[in-house]
Parts: sequence; structure tokens; C-alpha cells
Amino acid sequence: MRIRVLTMNVQHDAGDPRRTELINAELRRLTPDLVALQEVCYPGRSDQLAELVEGTGLTHTTHQADVLKSDWTDGTAFATRWPHRVVDVQEHRASADSDVHWWTLAAAVDVPELGELLFIQPATPWRLDQAAAREEQLLAAVELDEQHRFRLPSIIAGDLNATPKSAGIRFLTGLQALGGRSTQYHDAWAVGGDGTGFTWTVANPLAAAEIERLIGQTRHRRRIDYVFVGSAHSHPAARARVLHAELIGDAPVGGVWLSDHFGVLADLDYTLT
Repeated sequence: MRIRVLTMNVQHDAGDPRRTELINAELRRLTPDLVALQEVCYPGRSDQLAELVEGTGLTHTTHQADVLKSDWTDGTAFATRWPHRVVDVQEHRASADSDVHWWTLAAAVDVPELGELLFIQPATPWRLDQAAAREEQLLAAVELDEQHRFRLPSIIAGDLNATPKSAGIRFLTGLQALGGRSTQYHDAWAVGGDGTGFTWTVANPLAAAEIERLIGQTRHRRRIDYVFVGSAHSHPAARARVLHAELIGDAPVGGVWLSDHFGVLADLDYTLT
């Protein structure tokens, strides 16, 4: 069974007011089954999540605000074609004295004919000097998977603010240990993508403006948005093969860039063994 997964940071409602409608049109065109969204406006500000998924068939949604009962500016969200239920939520801070929170959400998705699948979305600190916090959060995401996983290979997707060479991503892909732990997930882009896969790059004018403001480097380009799927070793009863991966929003639509991040779309083939 093919399962299509998309992760995309939608940059809330910044800039051109047509962006939300255009992202909705892309979701209608792409017909993903599981979607991890970041920086979605909280319902207290606007119901952006409903606008994003209208008419897409993604009728099951959970916004971070639904779980945390909070009214902050924006947060992460799940949108799925099949019913899902939140099974865990983790709070993280970049440091003990930080008042900035980061979150990991996990949901069980009821996939027809196959059973439940664990869908995990970490939202990690963005600052370049916060690698240690990102590593701790990714370690915790793996522990969360080990605690809740089902027989279907789990999916970890989102804006992880870390490059493939970073310790956290190397840990997820089995290239190094962290904290005496090791694991291995398949990076959908590394398996099924073509080219560098940069998702936050000065080639995108919206990202270039943010990069200038936050980092100040005119040639900054990074791959920081991912879809990972669990290995057969961790899920001996089922297998997921990466068929294809591509970037979404890596060119303007009608002269409008969809977001400051490019999304990552992955087609996965799930089979029971």
C-alpha cells in the first residue's frame, strides 16, 4: 500500500495573503495521506489549519493548541486522510532557564487494512548554536517511538533545523551514536530524492529575507526538513520502502513563493511480512 507523506513549514500567515490558498491548492494536487505542518497559526488567531486542508480529503486534524490548550502565535499540526489520535506530547526547552518551549507530538494513525502507524513530529530549536538541544529532543523522539510504536514502521517528519551532517540527523540515520544509544531510520530524501534537497535557502526570496535577519549570511543553504521512516529491524512484521521524494514549493506559483521553507513529499510502500 502506498502512503504519501508531506512535511511543510507554512510560515504562518506572514507576507502575501494568497500563500495559504496556494498551499491548499498544492495539497489538493498532491493528495498526501499524512501531513506534518509547522508554524500554523493558532486557532485563537485564525483557523489557518482549516483553510489549509479544505477540500483536500485530509479530514482528521490536530493542532498543537488542541493538545496544549494554549493560544500562542503558531505551532505544529497533523492532518491525515485516516483517523488519528494523539498518543503523546513532549515539552522541551533549549536550556534549563529558557522560557522558550519546543514540542514533539505523536499520533497513532489508523491505516486501512494495515493497522495503526505512529506518526511523530518534533519541532526543534532553530538557532545554529542549539545543536545540543536538538540532539536531546531527537533522542527523546526515538524513545517515544520505542514506547509507542506499532508493527508498521513509524514515521518521524518535520522541520528539524539540523543538516544531514549534524549529530542528531546522523544518529537518526544510524551513522553515529548519541548518549550511548543508537538507532536507524531511512531518510526519504537520501533514498528517493534527487540533488542537494536544500529546504531553507537564499534561492528562495522568503527564506533569504529570514536568513539575512537571523543569520546574516548571503550564501546560506541547508537541508533541514525531513521525512524518516523506521527500519525493518525495528518493525519485523512490516516493511516500508521509499519509492520517491521531491521538494514542494521550490518554485513560485503565479509569482508567489509558498513559504520560506520548501516542503518534502515522500511516497512510501508499506507491506506486511
